[in-house]
Amino acid sequence: MSDNVLEFTDATFEDDVINSQQPVIIDFWAVWCGPCRMVAPVMQDLASDYAGKLKVGKLNVDHNPQTAMIYGIRSIPTILLFKNGQIVDSVVGAVPKQNLVNMIEKHLTPAN
Repeated sequence: MSDNVLEFTDATFEDDVINSQQPVIIDFWAVWCGPCRMVAPVMQDLASDYAGKLKVGKLNVDHNPQTAMIYGIRSIPTILLFKNGQIVDSVVGAVPKQNLVNMIEKHLTPAN
């Protein structure tokens, strides 16, 4: 994992995600998942691109089944975007970086 990509766990999820002052994007993944490996470098890019504006992290569903169950994660990779402790957007599967950038920008831009 890159220095900018955080690792979330069942134990830290509430503090790191739900109570975060910044929006948080999370990749729910597993080591054995091929498409998850395709998403990993994209998440690293996003962590660099949005440093200071967005928390970027990963949650291993095999090691953290409680959080995966709470959010109904049935397919991986699943990427959830949280803002003010609530899910505001999501995508399932390996998608191009631009799809995630569009999702993030939609929720980072203040309403006019």
